[in-house]
Amino acid sequence: MVFCMTVAEPDPEADAVLEASIARIAGGDQEALADLYAHTRSAIYGFALSIVKNAHDAEDILHDAYLQVWNAAGGYRAQGKPMAWLLTITRNLALSRLREHGRTEPLVQEDWQDHLADAPAVTHEDRMTLEALLSALGDEERQIVTLHALTGLKHREIAQVLGLPLATVLSKYSRALKKLQLAWKEAE
Repeated sequence: MVFCMTVAEPDPEADAVLEASIARIAGGDQEALADLYAHTRSAIYGFALSIVKNAHDAEDILHDAYLQVWNAAGGYRAQGKPMAWLLTITRNLALSRLREHGRTEPLVQEDWQDHLADAPAVTHEDRMTLEALLSALGDEERQIVTLHALTGLKHREIAQVLGLPLATVLSKYSRALKKLQLAWKEAE
């Protein structure tokens, strides 16, 4: 079995496209919102799911995030980090959802498998391996790895999104990678 975890590289062109979409949304362009959704849905959903650990809540947060983007796009200040802005909105909505419900639930395998079904290159065996590997991580570790892998955010940007010191993010990321490597060796 071959399973690779790729990390999205920061892409200035993609950032420019996202910023242009946000500017068009601010002008009331609904098609721009659809474009933004198409480009960022996986990262937003995956991040929400890593926080609330419930597919239904993550879907609600996904849609609420884009509603909030629609309403707040006029106040967005382009600084080259549109994903950080989107993920901050997502994080705030997810934390609000957790406060409302006063709980977290275990992240069930089906939630990740449903999300990964959109990626045809990911086999059923890969999905099961990913779920097992991610279950070896703590909540913050999973969020940090998810943000880095899905969005290509740099560690300092992740620290800003999560409201953590940079040293904490670096430490947790390093620890998470070691845990993933150990879990991977055990899975083989």
